[in-house]
Amino acid sequence: MVGYKGVTQTLKKQKANGLWGGNILGIAPNKAQGIKDVGTVAQYRRLLEMGLPHGDRAYRLTDRVFFRLLSRDEDPALLYEHQKAAKTNPDLGPWARDMMREAATASLAHAGLMDDPRVRGAAHKIATRVSQFLRSDLSEKPIKRKASKNILDPGAYPPTVFSVAFVAYMPNLQRERAGFVERLAAFLAKPETKRTYTIQVGRKSIKPTHEILGDPLKCDASGNPKDLAFALHWIELLARLGVLDQIPTAQRILSRLMKDCDSEGVWSPKNLRALPKSTSKVVDFAFPLELDGKTAERRKADVTFRLALIGKLAGWDLQFS
Repeated sequence: MVGYKGVTQTLKKQKANGLWGGNILGIAPNKAQGIKDVGTVAQYRRLLEMGLPHGDRAYRLTDRVFFRLLSRDEDPALLYEHQKAAKTNPDLGPWARDMMREAATASLAHAGLMDDPRVRGAAHKIATRVSQFLRSDLSEKPIKRKASKNILDPGAYPPTVFSVAFVAYMPNLQRERAGFVERLAAFLAKPETKRTYTIQVGRKSIKPTHEILGDPLKCDASGNPKDLAFALHWIELLARLGVLDQIPTAQRILSRLMKDCDSEGVWSPKNLRALPKSTSKVVDFAFPLELDGKTAERRKADVTFRLALIGKLAGWDLQFS
């Protein structure tokens, strides 16, 4: 996919230091945080999703940054988009470094480096902290009241889209920590908290973007997902974890999507004039990969591909007439 338009467009935005948008975690421009474009993690993983081989030079540039993040290098420059704010808010640095390490671990595991000792070491450290949270009473009540706000308890270390992703891409870790995967699956099957909350980091209140406090999937009574892009990505991760059959909401959504497939296995819902956009934007790096959605066939391609991949990962025997 080296010559694909989406690949070339993404590569053009990469800087000589391996970064995109001058930031690590950005999923969309954010003037308040000084984020002018989608960040490095999302762009790196988009290239992976579009099929650019990991041997490409673009990855090598970014891998150096990611491995520095895993090394626990305390260089203030490695705070990137949070560097300026951390100067006046010391508590922000540790929080940002933790989130960036999770994101870097997920990206490198996604790239196929799941057996690299540095990736394995970082993954096990993060998994241990998440496992401690899942074993604690905080997993039942992670939100606390402070003044007039609901905040994530400072002692809580819940799973994130990043930590769930790297576990999903690391089958050896899943085998080594089977008990942890069981606890994680049980937590992901629980209804997500309906309480809105913020993350209090020193004097700064941060909107939760990547944190997971229960089953993040939402659907209507018929099983139609509220966020199609996120649902497909999340269900794929659940299939990679081998826990798809333990998450009722995922099964309802998947059943609905499969019912909209024709006899040849092509996703063909009625009145498909455009693909719905993700409300969270967290997985925009993976959907859609087909840039030209002018025809009905092209609009069907992304969902059809994801459903086939999920079926393969889940071990289904797919047969179409």
